[in-house]
Amino acid sequence: MRSYRLSLTLVAACLLASPGWSQVPPSAVQISRYTGLHAAAQRGDMVQLQQLLAQKAELNSRDPQGRTPLHVATFARQTQAIRLLAGAGADLGLLENDRYDAVTIAAVADDEATLATLLTLGASAKLTTSRYDGTALIAAAHLGHDGVVRQLIAAGAPLDHVNNLHWTALIESIVLGDGGPRHQRTLAALVQAGANLQLSDRAGNTPLQLARARGYREMVVLLEQAGAK
Repeated sequence: MRSYRLSLTLVAACLLASPGWSQVPPSAVQISRYTGLHAAAQRGDMVQLQQLLAQKAELNSRDPQGRTPLHVATFARQTQAIRLLAGAGADLGLLENDRYDAVTIAAVADDEATLATLLTLGASAKLTTSRYDGTALIAAAHLGHDGVVRQLIAAGAPLDHVNNLHWTALIESIVLGDGGPRHQRTLAALVQAGANLQLSDRAGNTPLQLARARGYREMVVLLEQAGAK
């Protein structure tokens, strides 16, 4: 068990240090080079957006990192621009180069308002995203974004999706969390929604075993009360 805990800690440290684990917003240099819809979406310039859309500008054009104007508006929290782009027919499910869609971008940013806008417009909470073949729900659970997690659950996000690390959202709320209040609320939301409590990690460890190994007493109690083994 000691060897396993050490290897798990190393994996988690590598993931958290990897720029690919959390999406990368446009840099100041990249923003300065934006033109057309990308520039207008970043600024939330509704007049310019409407003019460009009237001129039939390419709604799903890409910057060098594969970001569409919708991705850029999501990073910039420009909800009015998002509504305008979506209404004009922008594809809400496209992935940028790191394989993030707009929903996952908002989820990782803990941006509940923008996420709510996207979901209301019809964006899906069910897509497989990121280089880890995860979901927006897994990403939000990892970060302890409990309000986002509840939104995604309500939108039908797959509760028991297993990513290519062999972790579910419930497992990530434990092994990549800090055991604190937000991760506890995240775990509680997943348990209450009916997430599978017995799906194990690649080494065969259940969520309850993982919480015990990390000394997360409140999570252990929550899982035990829910019938986890």
